[in-house]
Amino acid sequence: MARTGTKSSLGSGQGVPSQDSRRSKILDRIRYLKQQIRYSIWWMVLFFLVSLGAVANFRFLPPISEKMRHLLGGSPPTTLISIALVVYAFSALALILGHLSTGPDRYRGWSHIGYLSAFYLFYYYAGGLRENFWPVFFAGLTILGLENYRVWSVCSEAIRQERELLALLDE
Repeated sequence: MARTGTKSSLGSGQGVPSQDSRRSKILDRIRYLKQQIRYSIWWMVLFFLVSLGAVANFRFLPPISEKMRHLLGGSPPTTLISIALVVYAFSALALILGHLSTGPDRYRGWSHIGYLSAFYLFYYYAGGLRENFWPVFFAGLTILGLENYRVWSVCSEAIRQERELLALLDE
């Protein structure tokens, strides 16, 4: 399993485990890998829910009071927020592409959800969410879609390898 960067289910270093123990470890690993694929789908759903709130201009949130606006200070211009979004998107894509074939099998999209939600909130605070919804949405769709594909690809290959080990145990 050198491709996923994780140890094989069979290596324990303390004697030879029983066949049932090996089978149990392999099945646990397969369950874990399938769980990572499901997590990636759920994070995508969460992004769509946050995006639904953003497309509605977060009408379900109470308006920001003048006292709170004074406390937070003025918002940055939307052009600076857009520059930050472009820098973030390219950085995130470069990292994901770097891990595409050899990266870890864990889903790391939760931080992307946080950053993308923050961009929605920055635009909301600056009063430019309506005009800038689509760039954030497409950046998120691209980043999370690629991360989702990365996890699916790495986990599917690891599941295939684990099933091969199971087949060897059955022989």
